[in-house]
Amino acid sequence: MLKSKINYLLVKVRENTTPIQLIVIAYFLMIVLAFFLLCLPFFHKPGVTVPPLDTFFMAVSTVSVTGLTTFPLHEVYNNYGVILLEVLFQIGGLGITMFATVGLVLARKRITLHQRQLIQIDMNQPRLSGTVRLAYSVFGLMMLLQFFFGILFSLYLYFTQGYEQLSSAFFEGFYIAISAVTNAGFDITGTSVMPFRHDYLFLMAIIFLIGIGGIGFPVLTELREWVGIKLRRQEDSQFRFSLFVKLAVFFAVLFFVIGTVLIMLSESKGVFAHRSFIDKLMTAMFYSASTRNAGLQLDSLNTFNATTLLIFSLLMFIGASPSSVGGGVRTTTIGILILYMYSFIRGRRNVNIFGRQIGQDDIQKAVVVVNLSILLCGVAVLILSATEKQTLTALILEVASAFGTTGLSLGITGSLSIIGKWVIIVLMFVGRVGMLYMLMLFVSKRKRDLNYRFPTEKVIIG
Repeated sequence: MLKSKINYLLVKVRENTTPIQLIVIAYFLMIVLAFFLLCLPFFHKPGVTVPPLDTFFMAVSTVSVTGLTTFPLHEVYNNYGVILLEVLFQIGGLGITMFATVGLVLARKRITLHQRQLIQIDMNQPRLSGTVRLAYSVFGLMMLLQFFFGILFSLYLYFTQGYEQLSSAFFEGFYIAISAVTNAGFDITGTSVMPFRHDYLFLMAIIFLIGIGGIGFPVLTELREWVGIKLRRQEDSQFRFSLFVKLAVFFAVLFFVIGTVLIMLSESKGVFAHRSFIDKLMTAMFYSASTRNAGLQLDSLNTFNATTLLIFSLLMFIGASPSSVGGGVRTTTIGILILYMYSFIRGRRNVNIFGRQIGQDDIQKAVVVVNLSILLCGVAVLILSATEKQTLTALILEVASAFGTTGLSLGITGSLSIIGKWVIIVLMFVGRVGMLYMLMLFVSKRKRDLNYRFPTEKVIIG
């Protein structure tokens, strides 16, 4: 009887909600589950308790893979708690539907059309075909990368960093690998990756993993397919990278290079003044990658000047590519807006790149998403400036970090008021789900199509 009522309720919910609404509900329920798990004393160090609001803040931060915390993690969670955090990173970063898809495939269950639609929405795919294969292949690739680099980092820590126990080296090595791939900026040691700031090879490996996690799942799939064709030497293959992949890679590299140059210039007479060129370059490269979603740091952010912190905020606002583990307004969104403005200035009606024309719907979405994201972050800064006794730079950085699901902070998160914490919670959730999906959350499933148009009339602009 109870089972039939539950099934009836599920059917009614599915009939009256859109796939996007179901995805948002799923992430909210995942946050609730994470909240209850994080409340359990089993995951805490003996005698340590955390207020409910701070635990809920932590639940949102883990599922959104942000990294902001209101308390030091190494003082609260034991090893089991850290393992729980790693599991939540995976679910939040890779996506709920990806884990569900892999579970259904392994259980040899049939994946329905409705389930495929949910996968398509959660992974931000334009087409329904190939979504299951994409989810399964990306999951396998991500797990393989985390396992390989987890082993590599663990052995490196054990043989070069003086770890007395191999188990401790493996515990931290795998955490660093998982944290980098999922772009989770949580610090479980209190020093992030600061002890490795002069180990450039190690930093390059972390930058690589951050890039893999933030480049976008379709990019990884098409790259793997392209490499497979090259290895099999199928010269007659008609393989072609999609426009999304070209844009995602182009703008990811562009923003990475621009961020590196701006950080180096900004701190040339500051933190970098007495450092070698290679140290300046590596530090700037690391922060250019980390600020776009990972949240790992080599120095205390309080050592940087206000200009650099605003550059960090801009990079965090941009975030990673769509359909990745990262948040923010997304690279291709900003990229399309830049291309649109360039075409407008040049007097061109269409936006063309890589031999393709970008659709007007995509341009419209980019303009709306960027403008509303700026409005949301602006309102958040305004509210925090009224409720918190912090500098404006610190508040802008905190807001950009939450919206970009990055996790960098000037250390003000723990001292936020109740209102301030709720503002950051909302920003983290919106940053993970995406501004476009939050807008479409309020679109009814039974929307009415207007089959008529009003007369057009010119309006004076500017």
